[in-house]
Amino acid sequence: MATFGIVHTFPGGTKEQYEASIKQVHPADGTELPEGQTYHAAGPTGDGWLVVAFWDSRESWDRFRDEKLMPGLQGLGEAGFPTPPNETSFEVHKERS
Repeated sequence: MATFGIVHTFPGGTKEQYEASIKQVHPADGTELPEGQTYHAAGPTGDGWLVVAFWDSRESWDRFRDEKLMPGLQGLGEAGFPTPPNETSFEVHKERS
């Protein structure tokens, strides 16, 4: 069960930049979720790209962000998103499926 949620918006982001990012930071070329991540969804918005992820704990998110996500995004250069994400995080109060 998820206990922590994260929402990232990337102003000006594109599908191609998202795909490059996922290939860089998710296991098995983006076909599997990172350890601790229980849900991942992404898509275009009117002004960029949105990513929503749920984690089994804040600690799992923090570890992924610090050890994989940020170094991976920085390593993409021009192929990655043009700006760092706007981030909203929250403790999950209720989860339904």
